[in-house]
Amino acid sequence: MGAVPSTPRWGGSSSAARPLDTAEYLISTFIGDESFPISSDFWHKLLELPLNLQWPPHRVHDACQALARNNYHTRHLAKILIHMAWCLQESISTSSGAPSLVYVKAVNAVYISSVFLKYFIENEKGDKIEDLYLSLDESEPIPTDITKDLNIEEFVMRSVLSFIGSIDVSPDTYLLHLELLNFMLIAMSTQLLSGPSPGPEDVNPFIDAAMSQESSLVILVVRKLLLSYITGPSISLNSASYSIYSEGSQPGVLQRVSSAAANLMLLPFNFLVSSSGEGSRSLLADCSLHVLLILSHYRKCVVGNEPITDISNDTTASDSLLKGSTHFSDNPYCKALEHATDVEFDRVDTEGNAHAGPVLRIPFASLFDALGMYLADEAAALLLYSLLQGNADFLEYVLVRTDLDTLLMPILEALYNAPKRSSNQIYMLLIILLILSQDSSFNASIHKLIVPSVPWYKERLLHQTSLGSLMVITLIRTVQYNLSKLRDVYLHTTCLATLANMAPHVHRLSAYASQRLVSLFDMLSRKYNKLAEMRDNQMQLVKGNSIEGNGLADDTSTEMHIYTDFLRLVLEILNAILTYALPRNPEVIYAIMHRQEVFQPFRNHPRFNELLENIYTVLDFFNSRMDAHNVDGEWSVEKVLQVIIINCRSWRGEGMKMFTQLRFTYEQESHPEEFFIPYLWQLVLSRCGLGFNPDAINLFPVDPPSEKQSDYEVSSNGHVNGESTKHAVFVEP
Repeated sequence: MGAVPSTPRWGGSSSAARPLDTAEYLISTFIGDESFPISSDFWHKLLELPLNLQWPPHRVHDACQALARNNYHTRHLAKILIHMAWCLQESISTSSGAPSLVYVKAVNAVYISSVFLKYFIENEKGDKIEDLYLSLDESEPIPTDITKDLNIEEFVMRSVLSFIGSIDVSPDTYLLHLELLNFMLIAMSTQLLSGPSPGPEDVNPFIDAAMSQESSLVILVVRKLLLSYITGPSISLNSASYSIYSEGSQPGVLQRVSSAAANLMLLPFNFLVSSSGEGSRSLLADCSLHVLLILSHYRKCVVGNEPITDISNDTTASDSLLKGSTHFSDNPYCKALEHATDVEFDRVDTEGNAHAGPVLRIPFASLFDALGMYLADEAAALLLYSLLQGNADFLEYVLVRTDLDTLLMPILEALYNAPKRSSNQIYMLLIILLILSQDSSFNASIHKLIVPSVPWYKERLLHQTSLGSLMVITLIRTVQYNLSKLRDVYLHTTCLATLANMAPHVHRLSAYASQRLVSLFDMLSRKYNKLAEMRDNQMQLVKGNSIEGNGLADDTSTEMHIYTDFLRLVLEILNAILTYALPRNPEVIYAIMHRQEVFQPFRNHPRFNELLENIYTVLDFFNSRMDAHNVDGEWSVEKVLQVIIINCRSWRGEGMKMFTQLRFTYEQESHPEEFFIPYLWQLVLSRCGLGFNPDAINLFPVDPPSEKQSDYEVSSNGHVNGESTKHAVFVEP
């Protein structure tokens, strides 16, 4: 494959050579064993030629192998990367005029670099990234624009990021922007070779180079990536004019895009794969978001004297010894997102102190609308989480919006369709709801917003229901699904914590939501009773000196303890509604009265008796009013509700015990990168059509596929399995 074929040479009669033959020659020469100086005219010939070779996959693989064998001597990978950077710089300088051959060269350089760089990365032996040989031979003079202290990957990434940050997306530049984003994903895929916990031995030359750029360039890049996601620029590949990529009658580089052949050698892989993310609408938008998320969640572990600031107090001594000399360096892309402000509002005007250095300014309104439109996509949910968790200004902006249904309706619909979603996506959506529920104004406003209909809810027709009632219904349904399928303690607790935050602010909860709330207690109580019966049976085995029975009894007792906490939390939710919002919620009172028998078995339970005293105080009050009320004929739902509504006005809360109001707050796990980095790369590989050698992936398990437990542990201030947990949700005193 590495041999030079007998095709026409340049000069003389070669001018009449067919383009296919010339392209064949140039690619074969590029991967061959002859080294061409970086200043050779060969590179211009290679990049100017329309690359429309129709090579089957095995020939592409053979070509990559040939370059891998010869690259140590030729350094052609480093040289084409340098030429790619030069083409991008030239594209930037000529961007004001009409697009020209420089765009053809830039697209070709980026794509050729991507094809071969990907092979080198995914076929590295023993994480030896240095085998990329990203340097020139010592005998070759260094180009004047590459200083001795600037390595090639930094030079390349500066050029790539400069183009992305400074050149607007247009029909003329769309393909080059898309190829550059593809290149960045490939260049950053070195993360796939390392384990889920970043360590000082990890080698990620290109993403490290991106981290070293000046803050002004970082802000430009983050802004352009966000704007590309917001606007979702797209072109019709079949109808777009490709004349700018052609010279005379020769086909331009974009002709390969519209070809029906599925195995072109030099074909942007994204055009062969439509994004599978539900709700996505633009290849460029999807790639922009993926690149932004990978950049902003990257963590560089370095050895130094600085302490690790994110290690929790309960870290073991062995962990301290292991990590005591390492820390994570700052991530400028993450900081840019966290400090982003709205273009319509300048905080310095009200607070009088501007943020040090340049600040990212983006249209929050447009971003809010884009997120609401495409929240069914997992990457969009991750972006929303990142902004709500890290950017106080954006969180405040979301909380004061009067159209919260823009965000909440797609979240609730996704949770309704939980069986079709990954467990990680369910976690992220629930955590978003928990973050929002920490704000009392949010909890109040969602009950004032009426949803005319909910077409995706199939079990029952929901008309003119409040957004708050729909949220209660969906969270309870998620608990039911988790109880039967996932059986995840943290998911249970996150749902119940959100409901607990909402409870004191509930206003006119619908009849169906009220029924579901009481049914939730009934469902959990039946599970609790089944566990109690199992424990009793297992205790009989223990008395028979059965070692197996002893272990089973311990496991069942632990699970009973967990469900005891769940039941108590549901009673806390009901208590909060009855204590702080009873007059506004007659349907809740009706639901409790209608199913009051479900509480009776737990009335003397030591963990529940105080909470149930309040419920029975309410029951006694309204039962006595019912008994005293004369009614003609049989009681109907309407008549009972009428009596409840009338007597709500005279309710004074006498005899009710006041309990500390629960307030659950989300805290990010101490090492979120161990969740985010593998999760993000799983999304990239599944959404972007970037086929990566599975044998080379160490970041997450590939075969057999497995669901990774979320690193977001959610707990009230108790214990799970007898051990103290790291709290992601805690109760404020």
